[in-house]
Amino acid sequence: MPPKIPRLLSIAGSDPSGGAGVQADLKTFSAFGCYGMAAITAITAQNTRGVASVFPLASDIVAAQIDVLLSDIVPDAIKIGMVATPEIVQTIAETLARHEARTIVLDPVLAPTQGVSLASAGLESALIATLLPLARLVTPNIHEASALTDTLRARGADEMAAQGRALVETGARAALVTGGDLDGEPIDVLVEGKEARVFRGRRIETRHTHGTGCALSSAIASELAKGAPLIDAIATAKAWLEGALQAAEALDLSEGRGPPHHFHALWR
Repeated sequence: MPPKIPRLLSIAGSDPSGGAGVQADLKTFSAFGCYGMAAITAITAQNTRGVASVFPLASDIVAAQIDVLLSDIVPDAIKIGMVATPEIVQTIAETLARHEARTIVLDPVLAPTQGVSLASAGLESALIATLLPLARLVTPNIHEASALTDTLRARGADEMAAQGRALVETGARAALVTGGDLDGEPIDVLVEGKEARVFRGRRIETRHTHGTGCALSSAIASELAKGAPLIDAIATAKAWLEGALQAAEALDLSEGRGPPHHFHALWR
């Protein structure tokens, strides 16, 4: 028999431009040879120039999507992205706990680079109280880590590690604080238990960075679904994302801030 194709579920908002949200997650799952499913938490009106408006779904609709999927197809990993409201956060946590879901990667989407907020009041507290304790890994950028830990934005590896430790102390098994927005060399810091590990990368000169957080967390989830150790999953995902950013110009989508090229290794 051929090997089982890993199955992944994205729980996130919809981006009609295809660069972020469930659309980016599904593209990333496919790029990694995985079968992707999606439960939508919110509809957004956005393009490569920014987010114009956000329309969260009713929490019972979000729960119904997750319930019907998990009662039929058991995912090997779950990626959670934009959740929009504290009510949706609570619903997701209760639904996943009811199904005893495992291998959850949480990308705490709080605000876009351009446009209106993707999070309502109280979202940070709801994430910390209910979803972080379910997460195998949480992947905030330095802005999101600052908001979640109520500290100043990190300026380097030591401060990123301190924020990662604070997130692990709230219940997440591991935290990867991503530093693509740092000045100078881009670094990411993984905190797992008492250990901190720095991942160094190359600065890719491109304006096409829309949805990079979605892509990175989904790539890590894909590798975890295949059974890769966490450190290897992160290293593989980062190498793939560097290639996707380097190839992004080939998509030639618009004059705005486009997405990375999710299928750069497949479309020749």
